[in-house]
Amino acid sequence: MWKGKPDVRKALFGGRGTVKVWALGAGPEPFTALLGCELSPRGSVGPHAQEDCGEVVAVLAGRGAASVDGVVHPLAPGAVVELPLGSVLTLENTSRVNKLRYLIIKARAG
Repeated sequence: MWKGKPDVRKALFGGRGTVKVWALGAGPEPFTALLGCELSPRGSVGPHAQEDCGEVVAVLAGRGAASVDGVVHPLAPGAVVELPLGSVLTLENTSRVNKLRYLIIKARAG
């Protein structure tokens, strides 16, 4: 899907499985990063706080769930989840066979 070699992270933030992360660049201020991510089937990303800037997660393919400060949001293609600065996020891929593909868009508050 994305070109180049990804950064492969295992059991990210205490989760399970692997997450492949492609650095796709950054935009003009206030945007600081655009990341393409691929979470393995039945994988998860453990709880972690948004410490530097807020984020948006935009799902491209697959199914799963995101928890933001304990509130669960279903993930499917087209889903967008906002992560304000300071919020705590967990992600889970609920599929046994398909990868969960999503973008992370980071931006500083303006």
